[in-house]
Amino acid sequence: MDARGAVGSWAAFFWGEPLELPPELLRAYPMLAQAQWRRGGLPPRVGGWCLGRGTVAGIALGRTVFLAPHCALDPWLLLHEFAHVRQFAEVKAFPFRYLWQSLRHGYRANRFEQDANNFATRILAERSSYL
Repeated sequence: MDARGAVGSWAAFFWGEPLELPPELLRAYPMLAQAQWRRGGLPPRVGGWCLGRGTVAGIALGRTVFLAPHCALDPWLLLHEFAHVRQFAEVKAFPFRYLWQSLRHGYRANRFEQDANNFATRILAERSSYL
């Protein structure tokens, strides 16, 4: 392996690989195109370690969503993570407020998690009413 290949391997280890969502998903949920998507990398593992697991299915950092290497491209999960992208954009000091909510109320009762769950569920329900 040459130096460029080694750097690429390390970059993939930390930041995963770019992921293009399938066109049919983007047609169904065009808002997903507003985020950058990656597969793998260190963020899903660190998120998992914080929850006592090996990995999480997805984690948003700014406008980028990192998905676990083998997780399915489930619309509910993608919409849930996109809601976190919106929270990053809308809420000042989002990472700190998210952490504070998790420490005070637990991961599942964290208001940002509940909001992301509600967003994903609402968008799926709206979409299914048009089918």
